[in-house]
Amino acid sequence: MPSQRSTISRRRFLQSTAALAAAPTIVPSSVFAQGNAAPSERIRVGIIGNGKMSHSFHFSTLLGFDDVQIVAVCDVDTGRREISKKRVDDKYGVDAAQGCAQYNDFRDVLARDDVDAVLIATPDHWHAIPLIEACKAGKDVYCEKPLTHSILEAQRCIQAARKHKRVVQTGSQQRSSVFGPFRKACEFVRSGRLGKLQTVTVGVGGPSKWCDLPEEPLEPGLDWNLWLGPAPLRPYNSVLSAHGISKPWPRWRAYREYSGGGHTDIGAHHYDIAQWALGMDESGPVEIIPPEDASTGKGAKFIYDNGVTMTHGGPSGCVFTGTEGTLHIDRGRLTSTPESIVKEPLADDEVHLYNSPGHHRDWINCIRSRKRPVADVEIGARSVTVCHLGNLAYWHGRKLKWDPTNWKFLNDDQANTWLDRERRDPWGLPEV
Repeated sequence: MPSQRSTISRRRFLQSTAALAAAPTIVPSSVFAQGNAAPSERIRVGIIGNGKMSHSFHFSTLLGFDDVQIVAVCDVDTGRREISKKRVDDKYGVDAAQGCAQYNDFRDVLARDDVDAVLIATPDHWHAIPLIEACKAGKDVYCEKPLTHSILEAQRCIQAARKHKRVVQTGSQQRSSVFGPFRKACEFVRSGRLGKLQTVTVGVGGPSKWCDLPEEPLEPGLDWNLWLGPAPLRPYNSVLSAHGISKPWPRWRAYREYSGGGHTDIGAHHYDIAQWALGMDESGPVEIIPPEDASTGKGAKFIYDNGVTMTHGGPSGCVFTGTEGTLHIDRGRLTSTPESIVKEPLADDEVHLYNSPGHHRDWINCIRSRKRPVADVEIGARSVTVCHLGNLAYWHGRKLKWDPTNWKFLNDDQANTWLDRERRDPWGLPEV
């Protein structure tokens, strides 16, 4: 069985979190003000994982907020760290709050009393552990999707956020209508414009495979042991962690040790939209049926208890089919048959979902209000669990009965051993 030992062993971190637990959390009323904020009133953020996603999206957005200050960057690669620190210091000025600190180990960020929140943009196998520990340390969290690398991790992340009363935003940016009118598509479906919904198809990539890359000379400045973390020990290969900021998207997602492949990558986006449209933010499918040839990595069916069948495959994005029409939503595309389904504006008495002001802004606003964000931790956990369920059906080539309420497989002891994954010492999945 996977190790359940506590992850954190550094004495300083334990002392810091113990002190935090003994003290009340006090947010001064002035921190709620919009517009230019004094340095003492800004939400102070540490960014854990400084690769392509952080530099393509997160840094530019947060550096543009007057009421936020990035005070720490953390990455296991020296080059990425230094580039990140320079970017922050160039924005604020080196003298602002003594400049931005840089760290190799995420635990050093969490140990700081002056860090209010962290943004986690690490490889997928490194999402759950820092997320849980951040909640325990009293930090609010924005964590990239897919939220976790196992089903148990998904459940544990919800428990940590709820127990420690943390705001956790999953990086499912399509909920904030990034890349297209996804919210509107879900409103049309939930308003009944397709009639009785019958089927959904989700066009995304397939599951990952075991890593078989050859050994290469280790890049200077990379803490390879910490990059691997809970994953099995193996030799370095630049496909997994190129030096500096990678220009193409990193390819570690192809391998099971670190990710669930395209099925959990873009799948965490598009299955999330399917779940939203189905009104399943706190639930999921009850049966997963792999195709006859599971090795194809396409064609798995997800059966919901409302009678809807969702199939992995088809055109990119999500296609919803009901008794009165079809709707297709993808990045930059919203079409329907008949066209009137998406052309006619929503009436006042139709379904209107929460309209996020932007994914990062929604997170920051919720840190202040203590409300749950548009892609709350449970939403991200439930959506990635759909991806994990599909991958398990593909990898093991058999039908699965799932109980979304109790987070377990029904009458299937063997399948319940697949809820989590093995972890390398000392990185057990933390208790909450």
